[in-house]
Amino acid sequence: MFDLRGKTALITGSSRGIGRAILLAYAGQGARVILHCRKPGPCSQQLISELVTMGADFTAVYADLGSGDGAGELCRQLKEQNISIDILVLNASVELRREWTEISDREYDLQMDTNFRAPVKLLQALVPAMQEKGWGRIICMGSVQQLKPHPAMLIYSAGKAALENVVRSLAPQLAPMGITINCIAPGAIRTDRNSQALSDPDYERQVKNLIPARYIGCPQDIAGLAVYLASRESRYMTGQTLYVDGGKSL
Repeated sequence: MFDLRGKTALITGSSRGIGRAILLAYAGQGARVILHCRKPGPCSQQLISELVTMGADFTAVYADLGSGDGAGELCRQLKEQNISIDILVLNASVELRREWTEISDREYDLQMDTNFRAPVKLLQALVPAMQEKGWGRIICMGSVQQLKPHPAMLIYSAGKAALENVVRSLAPQLAPMGITINCIAPGAIRTDRNSQALSDPDYERQVKNLIPARYIGCPQDIAGLAVYLASRESRYMTGQTLYVDGGKSL
């Protein structure tokens, strides 16, 4: 079960955090994986070395999804290398903490372009090939904040809620073509993005107290579900939002 050999998976924002864990899990299941990040750097180079060591079939692409044509640039690179995507994980995001009264136009644009506009553009560009093949798996990375918004992340939580609506809208349209689309909504996950905030013991304690399981998750807690949703075994599940949050959404 959960064999991904013969499938090509693009995971946006996969040089670190949850995206990295998903990419490694897919490679471990035999998929050809497409590593994506904004630009080459220490994180992507370390991951590439790890993929080489494990003998994975992989390609790296670089594009800034927060720019006007970032999604187009990513797709151009795929086309140049004749890469057709079977599994699309829309993971890349920008999360800015700011009081809602102080959000600037630039901060709004950066978050919405990366978290919502780029995913829609990628869907428009990459789903037609899935339709031609009669098979595809799409996973949108949401957040518990689409249900329980953080007071200092208005735009981030709103963008994630909008992406969840895309899942519900596209699921019945794509299902007859053998394509599923689902949303994974993580809760508090220990990644480098959250490391500064969680370095405060008092804040970490507050976060844990809001989680019935009383601990903060790790990226691998998300990767297992992502493998299932990318596999043939998930064929009968579509249009769903699955919370992986230690019970925080309850």
